[in-house]
Amino acid sequence: MTDAANPIAEIEKRKPARSQWWDVWDQFRSHKGALLGSIFFVIILLAVIFGPMLWHLDATTIDIRSRNQGPSLAHPFGTDQLGRDTFARMLAGGRVSLAVGMTAMILALFLGTLIGVLAGYFKRLDGLLMRATDLFLALPLLPLLLVIIMLFRDRLSAQFGPEGGIFILMVSAIGITSWMQTARIVRGDVLALKEREFVLAARSIGTPNRRMITRHILPNVLSPIMVSATLGIATAIITESALSFLGLGFPPDFPTWGRLLFDSIDYLQQSPERVMWPGLAISLTVLSVNYIGDGLRDALDPRIRGR
Repeated sequence: MTDAANPIAEIEKRKPARSQWWDVWDQFRSHKGALLGSIFFVIILLAVIFGPMLWHLDATTIDIRSRNQGPSLAHPFGTDQLGRDTFARMLAGGRVSLAVGMTAMILALFLGTLIGVLAGYFKRLDGLLMRATDLFLALPLLPLLLVIIMLFRDRLSAQFGPEGGIFILMVSAIGITSWMQTARIVRGDVLALKEREFVLAARSIGTPNRRMITRHILPNVLSPIMVSATLGIATAIITESALSFLGLGFPPDFPTWGRLLFDSIDYLQQSPERVMWPGLAISLTVLSVNYIGDGLRDALDPRIRGR
């Protein structure tokens, strides 16, 4: 039977070509954990962005008469030792923690991608850049961050203000100590791509290195970069929370989830829920981001997507 006599074949021919991004979405949607993680992460983002504008209490308003109260209709998460609303401070702290996590992730992703592409594409740079990567991987992360913060905190705070200086310091410190895994992953993919036929064909017609990287290499390493981005957010949030929990983060009147944990230690016996709220926020946000990364890894891998 010819195609002209087969109406089903004619209909299939007239259908527009299906974009591979629809296949990616279908695979991502089939990962229940990634889908639930995405919904929860979007809810958290909307809450910390618009919540402080809609909630009637300010995170910095002090009311000594209402201090150390438990959950109530007026204060759903209770109040702290100065009578400040814990729910308002949770919203404000989430905005800061997520801003630090995302900004530090962008910096780490830029450094890791740059070093990984250069090391994988230019053979003469490979040894030097990979040895530098191994050196950073060998350094103990938390002590190194503590030293960086102790050395530069006062200078940056004096120049950019307490909040702005600490924000720049935290983002820079976390970013420059978190790029190594991305660099190694990107380097491995670039080494494999260099031997592919389309790259060899582009090189044979004299394509310059800059165009080769931007048009042929980078678009084909977006998959590991996107997965590293999601996992980098989780790592940055945990690192910022750990530093704030140690008292080396933002000032006391500038809440973050880690700072709220630090401030609640002395009231653990009296009000254990004050520790529970920021701890749950950190844990669930990191868990949702990890599930998103897991779903993206499966969706962007053509070997898994085709199953």
